Amino acid sequence: MVHTTTMNTAAAALLLALPASAGMMYTKGSPVLQVDAKNYDRLIAQSNHTSIVEFFAPWCGHCQNLKPAYEKAAKSLAGLAKVAAMDCDDEANKAFCGNLGVKGFPTIMTVTPSKKPGRPVIEDYQGPRTAKAIVDAVVDKIPNHVKRVGDKGLESWLAENNDTAKAVLFSEKGTTSALLKALSVDFRGVISFAQIRDKEKASIELFGITTYPTLILLPGGTTEALVYDGEMKKEPMIAFLSQAAPPNPDPAPKKPKASKKTSKASKDKKKEKENAAEASSSFASASSSQASSEASEAAASATTITLEDASNPTESPDPVATPEDAPAPAPVADLPPPIPTIGSEDELRKACLGSKTTTCILLLLPTVPESETVVPESTTMALASLGGVAEKHVQRKGHLFPFYAIPTTNPISLSLREVLSLGSESETELVAVNARRSWWKHYGEKGFGLESVEGWIDAIRLGEGKKEKLPGGLVKEEEKPDEHDEL
Repeated sequence: MVHTTTMNTAAAALLLALPASAGMMYTKGSPVLQVDAKNYDRLIAQSNHTSIVEFFAPWCGHCQNLKPAYEKAAKSLAGLAKVAAMDCDDEANKAFCGNLGVKGFPTIMTVTPSKKPGRPVIEDYQGPRTAKAIVDAVVDKIPNHVKRVGDKGLESWLAENNDTAKAVLFSEKGTTSALLKALSVDFRGVISFAQIRDKEKASIELFGITTYPTLILLPGGTTEALVYDGEMKKEPMIAFLSQAAPPNPDPAPKKPKASKKTSKASKDKKKEKENAAEASSSFASASSSQASSEASEAAASATTITLEDASNPTESPDPVATPEDAPAPAPVADLPPPIPTIGSEDELRKACLGSKTTTCILLLLPTVPESETVVPESTTMALASLGGVAEKHVQRKGHLFPFYAIPTTNPISLSLREVLSLGSESETELVAVNARRSWWKHYGEKGFGLESVEGWIDAIRLGEGKKEKLPGGLVKEEEKPDEHDEL
């Protein structure tokens, strides 16, 4: 019995500490570009565009907390800069991460093109980990190849390389937008860009400008100017500018493979491998240290627990010693995989409380006072039962809605209890919510045994039983990402 209790304690600790979506950070549908050691050079280092890259590990709690803001930033920066991420816990990427000096997670770096192609300026991002702060930092680093031109300088600028295409934006603004800077990057070397303020009366009169902003394309030579009349968005503007010349390819074309390798090249390659192995070893040590530290912190803050077993107490100071007449330890069956925990409000809203989200099963975990070391049996039982139900459906290859454990450290946990009139923070509560259809259902049984929990879930799956209407204000409409593609 003591052995069973110990195993359950470890299981509860894992269940409480595990972040949501562990092992998978950014899916294929994510706006975040996923890069690895093989394609980083081509997609990031060789790019004409500014990038920001997150170096993460899937087990890292801080990385999971950053994910919503990072994806929001990626949406805002789409078409303007690259927002990328690399899994440094992947064996194939460890040496690369080590060579870049990654020692903890998440490490965020900005990568800005320099005058030397393929040798960008790499800097650690030390700003706030919010979507707005990340976007502002990246926009500030987008190269500006747009020339500010006035009445006095217009004639000489137009005369420069007369056969080369030119694009002129007439604007009421005194600053150059991120969109125009990004376009100048796309067409760098093939189209020259300029911006003219509405105060430059002679230039305005020369081109007959009456509304702002107005984009003019001068194809070059004696060809007449073309006026853009579409929406001020990047894709249609690129199509318009492409009438004069195609944009630069990005990512850069793959380099052809060398036909022969010299002796020196072989030696250099061998040296690179040795350095990579050394970096990988050093990085693995640092990574392991953080993983161990995070696990310890999680266990200390949320799962420093032991389970009472009143039927077989022991006063022995030696955890190995047992009374002679003690019963043999019961065999412990394999525990089911733990259900994920969502610790942040943004992640929970995105997964289950968004206007378009479907059914989720939420286990509201109780608060365990620091003065106590016992997690309620109901919590352990509920976690084990939900894990068992989820595992059963996985084995059957069946489709089932997601299960999440919600600790009291998640700000929305208390709100859910209050709005849905559930028990206090000291009680374990189990609910199902469907934000899109605006209903919820409470598990009202006395215990959290596997059969009872599975029966309740099956009823939801089959559409049986009474459901309550979700109170207003609990589900928020999805926020539109900050717009940075306007002129």
